[in-house]
Amino acid sequence: MARIRALVVDDSTVVRRMLTEIISDSDDFEVAGTAANGKIALAKIPQLLPDVVTLDMEMPEMGGLETIKEIRRSYPTLPIVLFSAFVASEGKETRNAISCGANDFVTKPTKAGSPEHAKVLVRNELLPKLRKLHRQVRNNHGTDRAPLQTASVLSPAATIPPVRPAQPIAPRKKAISPIEMIAIGVSTGGPNALSHVLSKLDRDLPVPIVIVQHMPPVFTKHLADRLSNTSPLLVREGASGVELNPGEVWIAPGDYHMTVQKSGNSFYLNTNQGPPENSCRPAVDVLFRSVAECCGSGALGCVLTGMGQDGLRGAEVLRNAGAYVIAQDEASSVVWGMPRAVVHAGLADEILPLDRVAEEIALQVSRSRARS
Repeated sequence: MARIRALVVDDSTVVRRMLTEIISDSDDFEVAGTAANGKIALAKIPQLLPDVVTLDMEMPEMGGLETIKEIRRSYPTLPIVLFSAFVASEGKETRNAISCGANDFVTKPTKAGSPEHAKVLVRNELLPKLRKLHRQVRNNHGTDRAPLQTASVLSPAATIPPVRPAQPIAPRKKAISPIEMIAIGVSTGGPNALSHVLSKLDRDLPVPIVIVQHMPPVFTKHLADRLSNTSPLLVREGASGVELNPGEVWIAPGDYHMTVQKSGNSFYLNTNQGPPENSCRPAVDVLFRSVAECCGSGALGCVLTGMGQDGLRGAEVLRNAGAYVIAQDEASSVVWGMPRAVVHAGLADEILPLDRVAEEIALQVSRSRARS
């Protein structure tokens, strides 16, 4: 198996040396190169073709946040782990970085005692996260080493293999039953996509919304708070036992699957730490399956921007239950992986730019319930 190639980006020579030693000492890693700031890193990525990037936040010329934005424009699938003294789960800068496309973070040990102890702390936290992110990309591409994709060449065929059922499902133009619940799956580029969609929905939406956004623990709570402040709907992080009410939005907590169950005429949430699916926890497929079981043709599924194909099998279950499915189009997606899988499997009733998703959701909910 090929080694995982890491690009280390930090303005400190001491930190670059430490990370180089830690990464090189592991049998499954190698250091592809180092860079003293984001500008240098961006110049080196097409030359070195790294599998993962570790990134400091405070650097001269081009800091971490700007670097993340530039990497995501050109390399939407390249995993980025922040490694900085300025990152913490409660930090605003970290939340901004995750929202812009960083995948995870590790805080530099500033009070770790001896240098060797600091190395142990970093090795035990950083390397597992890099392995996990690389595995996700590799699994999504179906090869041992996923090619480094650039936005300019990120063609549908390059993202994931086409998935086509033997008998593609013919799209419908309207929901066939009164919609009781909306389920959304999203990953890379999700925070901004969700903000765009939720801000355009009315506060009197007559059904609840449940969402899986691939994101580390803690950050899903911050995302919910942010979305609640920017949309007319109440947005909260999901928890077991919560009853779902109309006009409420619930986001799966990081590292927990979220499911829906029905009791009488009411819907409730459950969370669990079952095995990851599609290398993800929370997984869109898990949520979609539960919504299909509870609501059947009374569900509306929506797959937005994201890497990989989480949501594909769940969308298939939704469609087989008679639910209506929307997929974001390629042009408006940061990464057209998840929605592309749904589209190419013939499971999407509508393929829409992000600007039209909220309008279509509202239209289908209104029409379906007017007929009931």
